[in-house]
Amino acid sequence: MDKVMNKIENGREYRDLHIEVKEITGEADEYRVEGYASTYDQPYTLYKYNEDDGYTVEVQEQVDRHAFDKSDMSDVIMQYDHQGRVFARKSNGTLDINENDENGLYINAYLGGTESGRQLYEEIKGGYTSKMSFGFTVKADTFEQTKADKKGEVWLRTITEVGKVYDVSAVSLPANDYTSISARKYCDGVIADIEAERQRQAQEAEELRLKEEKRNALELRIKALRKE
Repeated sequence: MDKVMNKIENGREYRDLHIEVKEITGEADEYRVEGYASTYDQPYTLYKYNEDDGYTVEVQEQVDRHAFDKSDMSDVIMQYDHQGRVFARKSNGTLDINENDENGLYINAYLGGTESGRQLYEEIKGGYTSKMSFGFTVKADTFEQTKADKKGEVWLRTITEVGKVYDVSAVSLPANDYTSISARKYCDGVIADIEAERQRQAQEAEELRLKEEKRNALELRIKALRKE
């Protein structure tokens, strides 16, 4: 966990990866897993923050379908928990990544090259390891408010350019803590900025209210003097 935390501190982010064991149709297809590291243009909830008064701030995220067009994916590897042994890698042809798939960033990994890889395949096939994740850095993104009412507000982050994809990993935890930690790290700064803006707006509104009160009081005083 310490090694992953250091990577997060250096700007790496993690997201859940939807991946399945490929149907075995012949010897060439044995020990393959496939799925999507990311889907395109489909917003999902990244973080939700509830204030004491019930007001909710939700941060959503989506990946632009051209976000990986210029990404460095020269030697992506497949690991376990984002560290340690390598089970497949792009440079030797055992890991294929297709950013041009219409649905998202497609991953296809052959795990039959090593004993540990075959063991991981069996664990995934048997449901013992059911979660996956991928690590990347963001080079460019946009941020906009998409909803605001008395109950709360929704903000949408759109990742427009991924800088580098480092790895795809099977993860041991039932829920992907790495996604939660990196999302929280990003959203803490976002929530702080939103809160600061809300406080600024509230302060401006209060200043305007006080000015209005003073103006009304002055008008009443002037009217009273005129009557005298």
